[in-house]
Amino acid sequence: MDVQEIKQRFGIIGNSPLLNRAIQIASQVAPTDISVLITGESGSGKEAFSHIIHQLSTRKHGPFIAVNCGAIPEGTIDSELFGHEKGAYTGAVGERKGYFETVNGGTIFLDEIGEMPLGTQARLLRVLESGQFIRVGSSKVEKTNVRVIAATNVDVYDAVKAGKFREDLYYRLNTVPLRIPPLRDRKEDVYLLFRKFASDFTDKYRTPPIQLDEGAQQVLMNYSWPGNVRQLKNLAEQLAVLERDRTITAQTLLNYIPHEGPTSNLPMRIENQPKEDFSERDLLYKVLFDMKRDMVELKKLVADIIEHNGVVPNPANHSQAISQLYRDIELPAASAEPQFTIKHPVSVNNNTGTGREAFITPHAEEEEESLSLIEKESDLIRKALKKHKGKRKLAANELGISERTLYRKIKELNL
Repeated sequence: MDVQEIKQRFGIIGNSPLLNRAIQIASQVAPTDISVLITGESGSGKEAFSHIIHQLSTRKHGPFIAVNCGAIPEGTIDSELFGHEKGAYTGAVGERKGYFETVNGGTIFLDEIGEMPLGTQARLLRVLESGQFIRVGSSKVEKTNVRVIAATNVDVYDAVKAGKFREDLYYRLNTVPLRIPPLRDRKEDVYLLFRKFASDFTDKYRTPPIQLDEGAQQVLMNYSWPGNVRQLKNLAEQLAVLERDRTITAQTLLNYIPHEGPTSNLPMRIENQPKEDFSERDLLYKVLFDMKRDMVELKKLVADIIEHNGVVPNPANHSQAISQLYRDIELPAASAEPQFTIKHPVSVNNNTGTGREAFITPHAEEEEESLSLIEKESDLIRKALKKHKGKRKLAANELGISERTLYRKIKELNL
């Protein structure tokens, strides 16, 4: 049976090369009894491929059952799969056959196998290798002849490296890997699928047919569809039921599609992401380093004054902190009474065409500066908030800390 015949028989819609390749692999492996591991994102149609493999196999007349391993509690999954004896645990009022016993001669589809507990994985490995299992609470070995098709939407190899999935079971299941492409890799199939779903739902609910204009078709094609075929099917059903205007525009369609921002897709791991949160000690270190830098700049300034016989060079040649120091100098008015003894006149040349003289005395009495780290910390935070007009995110970036740490500091310091 070729790919087109399989599509017609199982109602598969699409002409994507990736989809055709997946169908071809499924048809080739179906006549064998090899275990198959189907991988793909949630909603991409993994269970449909398990039906294809079963129906094209020699077991097509045998039973088929789909089991969602992630939906069964860890304490009962062994009983569900392998059965239990009477009194095996609290509530076991009678013996029960498990899925591997009832599906003997058929196919069992284990969906979300990445969620299976490690102990159950060991039991499953024994079934795959020898066809043997033991009911919970029993010592008698049972035999079964079941083909296993497994599926998952997680990277099983990463789970193996993390110690959450048995490596031997992974290689036993992954004899023939089958990857189902996500809908965003089948853009040529999106509109075909939508038309099919829309037609089915308008017939089901007996509503007038719906159509998409060109703008809506472009929105449909350009969207990433994180929920894949399941999400597209739900969208078609909503439009068929809720929209009175049966010609769907781009704006109407956008009302039903979640906004696609930079973080709107499925969660993904970001490598080498810098750590944003800083401790209080890191903030204090930053304050001290800034003070030390200013002291070094001040020493350079004094050395330049001495070297140039009291004439201060262009402030622009110094750092921004020293340049700000020049701008903050307030000279006394001509009529003002000098408040300190004049020892050395210093000419300040600011390259504006005018010169002015300030007077610095090495013996002038200086106001003692506070060395409290808390006060320095408060002062820096106030300056950053004032500079960025109260915007905490920008102020936190200026200070080199996270916004959460800045918010905590504001509360602690009662700013």
